[in-house]
Amino acid sequence: MKSSGLTRALALAWRWLRSATGDDAYDRYVEHHGACHAGDRLLTRAEYYDESQRRKWSGVSRCC
Repeated sequence: MKSSGLTRALALAWRWLRSATGDDAYDRYVEHHGACHAGDRLLTRAEYYDESQRRKWSGVSRCC
């Protein structure tokens, strides 16, 4: 029984780490897309990455 509790704790920690670092962003996108935009085309992982980089780096990127 203790090992299953440890396994659950490690799985929870792994999910938290992936979420905190943004590593699960594509997985969250796929889940959201299925729930809210089922009729639209799903971006591939590479297309999603390119789009996220474009959004991140376009526009003003200075503080003053």
